[in-house]
Amino acid sequence: MSLWQQISGTIVAEFSDLKDVTEITRISVRLFMAALLGGILGFEREQRGKAAGIRTHMLVAIGAALFVLIPQEAGISDAEMSRVVQGVISGIGFLGAGAIIKGSDEKHLKGLTTAAGIWLTAAIGVAAGLGRESSAILCTLLALAVFLIMPRILALLEGPANNPPHKDEN
Repeated sequence: MSLWQQISGTIVAEFSDLKDVTEITRISVRLFMAALLGGILGFEREQRGKAAGIRTHMLVAIGAALFVLIPQEAGISDAEMSRVVQGVISGIGFLGAGAIIKGSDEKHLKGLTTAAGIWLTAAIGVAAGLGRESSAILCTLLALAVFLIMPRILALLEGPANNPPHKDEN
């Protein structure tokens, strides 16, 4: 066997993790689903001017999906997958912690919702990566409800006493 045959054989072997169309489709659907769902949440956050926007949420979701997808495709046990998921959860906590800013007084923290959103986006990515796309979609819809609907409900519950009229309303 010549040197070039050995090199080409090694290169072919290195790119053989996607063996057939079924596997390529499965992996593509899971990663694109993670990217799409992360992008939806990131778009909402970006529209509100938050620090973590569309690109951050997409990368978190894709990364989380890839961290569980590759070991699953390699055939690891459930116990080993549990450790992988624990690592993703812990690791994403550090990223979320970076989004939290302590204000001048000890009672004022900023960025908690952003940190929680990043954490949830990672969980959605894990769900998509494990082939639980329906669960990932449902969770994304629930997260959107929290981001979009809950502020309105809270404003209604607080009432006019806690919401002074704007200058234009006098």
